[in-house]
Amino acid sequence: MKMPAEEGQVYVVTGGCGFLGSHLVRMLVERSRNVSEIRVFDLHLDETLRSLSDDHVKVRLIQGDISSLEDVRAALSGGHLVIHTASLVDVWGRVPASKVKEVNVTGTENVLRVCAEEGIQYLVYTSSMEVVGPNIHGDPFYRGNEDTEYTVYHNQPYPLSKSKAEKMVLEANGKKIEGGKTLYTCSLRPTGIYGEGHELMRQFYQQGLRLGRRMFRAIAPSTEHGRVYVGNVAWMHLLAARQLQERPSALGGEVYFCYDNSPYKSYEDFNMEFLSACRFRMVGSRPLVPYFLLYLLALFNSLLQWLLYPFCTYAPILNPYTLSVASTTFTVQTDKAQRHFGYKPLFSWEESKRQTISWMRSFEEVEKSR
Repeated sequence: MKMPAEEGQVYVVTGGCGFLGSHLVRMLVERSRNVSEIRVFDLHLDETLRSLSDDHVKVRLIQGDISSLEDVRAALSGGHLVIHTASLVDVWGRVPASKVKEVNVTGTENVLRVCAEEGIQYLVYTSSMEVVGPNIHGDPFYRGNEDTEYTVYHNQPYPLSKSKAEKMVLEANGKKIEGGKTLYTCSLRPTGIYGEGHELMRQFYQQGLRLGRRMFRAIAPSTEHGRVYVGNVAWMHLLAARQLQERPSALGGEVYFCYDNSPYKSYEDFNMEFLSACRFRMVGSRPLVPYFLLYLLALFNSLLQWLLYPFCTYAPILNPYTLSVASTTFTVQTDKAQRHFGYKPLFSWEESKRQTISWMRSFEEVEKSR
């Protein structure tokens, strides 16, 4: 049964100043219907988002900690729908495992609790492909969908925390909440997000500069990964939020991979789609270092991280987990989001590539001005 969306709604975006969150807030202002206020809840505020307010939608910035129940209650109270993107993404050991759990698990518990207490019926959760995999055994996930059988096995804080949080969100679907209402939830699982503002892409650019605009191949080009443009991930969240209200029985309790028309390539070759436009070049048609040596280096990094832990934070990009993810094929082929709520990519691959390259070229202007 299709239910009309209520007019003058208040949307709350947790983590709204982050990479995905800020893109989502901008898209909600431009394309949302029936929304009069967007609350942007984050620990670190981006004041530029405040200027997005117009005659139809007010953007309100609220500073707070997702792991604080009081802060979450203050942000969500009176809201109609929550898009919960707030997350601590750490696969390098830059922060303690307890902090990752506090943000990703306790934070989600707080959101669910306040939704129940305040009678907020709709929650869209930003999960991750890492809830599924790649697993630490390196089993490929080739053109898989939401129903593909796959051995999920993790031992790292980030995927474990996201998996637990998603499970809580989905189990909360259909529960009775304040005012005799029913809570409806769904979960979106982006594969590797890219686009303007992606900090890891900025780091790869800077690393390549130090190496004379060269990238040295470390992973076999036959390894494929699914990537998805941040604008399309934001668009999918907007559509899911809209349709979760109109067709709650269809979307409630469901999970959806985020996908678009970006090509399947290794992480290195995909990044070169943008870096090559900035005069970077890839060195080597196949890995320059045997895998077992890379694995030994990853183990050495982990040992060094453990030894240095009492004195400083040593968190290089390469460790056994990141090596396993980078060297394991994980690609998605599904149309579930299209079937359930009419999703089609808003941005073509060509447009996604063009906008990402334009952003990366802005780094060169910064370099020239120094």
